[in-house]
Amino acid sequence: MTKVQLRFRLVRPLDERMMTQIVNAHTIYGIQRMQLAPAQDQIMVEYDASRLKPADVDATLARAGIPVEARN
Repeated sequence: MTKVQLRFRLVRPLDERMMTQIVNAHTIYGIQRMQLAPAQDQIMVEYDASRLKPADVDATLARAGIPVEARN
């Protein structure tokens, strides 16, 4: 297993619905961990690079309904 981290900027402020979507994303195949930045404007996604590529992580977040901008 190769753990990789990507950081995404949230498109809008955190709300109850988005928190639920983030919690549910923890169960997605290949996603190891998701963590909000202290300012709650970014999210760090740790994933298994032997199972997912960065584009897969982008698509996974979009399918989960987590509104993020381009990776940085």
